[in-house]
Amino acid sequence: MLKGARVSRDREKTDLLQGTLDLIVLKLLRAGPANGWELTQSIQAVSRGVLDVNYGTLYPALRRIEGKGWVTARWGTSENNRRARYYTLTAAGRRQLDVERDEWKRFASALDLILDQD
Repeated sequence: MLKGARVSRDREKTDLLQGTLDLIVLKLLRAGPANGWELTQSIQAVSRGVLDVNYGTLYPALRRIEGKGWVTARWGTSENNRRARYYTLTAAGRRQLDVERDEWKRFASALDLILDQD
């Protein structure tokens, strides 16, 4: 489980499954380059406040996927005129997004089978 990456549920927090954050980040970067703050805001907005990822979890994930060649990073200036690293999805990252999405769908289907069993 990932500490710091949490799902809100009636004032309760539950850790996200390992690997889920990579999928989320790759998917969000498909729309275009973003810095860490923008990614955390997008995660909260798109999930309608259900997912809350802190920087202590996000930045190690970004470094890990950058090390795998799935994203590149460059320094730039944010909207509030601060220095920020902007992450961009690479061609390898787009291919990995497809792999991760297929694995997630397979996992979700298997979980549905288990949960639907009487």
